[in-house]
Amino acid sequence: MFLNTAQTIDSSNTNVVEQATQQLSVWQKYWQSVDWDRVFSIVIQKGLTIIAVLVLFFLIRKVGNFLINQSFERQKKKMADNATRIETLHALAANIFSYTLLFFFLYSILDTLGIPVGSLLAGAGIAGIAIGLGAQGFTNDIITGFFIIMEQQIDVGDYIRLVDRQIEGTVTSVGIRMLQMKSTDGTVHFVPNRNITTISNLSRAHMQVKVDVRIQPDEGYDQISQSIAEANQKLAEQFKAEIFDGPDLFGMVDLGNGNYAIRTIMYVTNGKQYKLQEEFLTAYVKTLHEQGFTIPNNPILTGK
Repeated sequence: MFLNTAQTIDSSNTNVVEQATQQLSVWQKYWQSVDWDRVFSIVIQKGLTIIAVLVLFFLIRKVGNFLINQSFERQKKKMADNATRIETLHALAANIFSYTLLFFFLYSILDTLGIPVGSLLAGAGIAGIAIGLGAQGFTNDIITGFFIIMEQQIDVGDYIRLVDRQIEGTVTSVGIRMLQMKSTDGTVHFVPNRNITTISNLSRAHMQVKVDVRIQPDEGYDQISQSIAEANQKLAEQFKAEIFDGPDLFGMVDLGNGNYAIRTIMYVTNGKQYKLQEEFLTAYVKTLHEQGFTIPNNPILTGK
């Protein structure tokens, strides 16, 4: 029995050794069949090509960013009052250049490594269509924002009215994707650019101000007009920095239902119209009260 066991063990060990020898022989044959000179030649060639591509794109990136920065720095000096728009366009141009350069860099690397770029681009095109459909709103934001900035429709600090959105306020930020504006009550609105269709910019020209003060004509229209004209002279000197034209006494206007007012018209710096309207009306009321004239306070009824 002992002899039979020993023979079985020897046979098993022999089979294991033979299998290991055969596997080692296969690897040796495969290793010897490889043309290592050609492999090393290809690795060195492609490695040098990749290094050359890296150096080339690094230089292109440095030169491109330098030219973009220099161009926009000159524009900033020429258009100091549009610094925000120039900064936005600068960032947009830099991003477009970087993404374009990255695309060609990756294309060059993959092509050097022998990867079929055409097949990848075909697959990416199909995926891009799907992504594009989902990101259509985002794309519209960018395109609309680009034209808003390029056409100088609004600037930071402008008081604007978005007619379709029925909101108005002061622009606090003009972005490539979103517009931010602050209403007079302090509300901050974030409006995607695709929702902007009609912009009424109230800050590009002097604003007209109409100041009406109600009077009783039978108390003496000439005397009342003279008092208001004197008040206009004093206020015009006080607010001469904000007033560009006027104040001019327009005369009597009919408010309806037997109510009359004396109207003053002037053109003022945009953004100052509400303040000056309040200052002038307050001065008129105070002057007329001091001189004993009556200012009617009965409701003005409009037609049904």
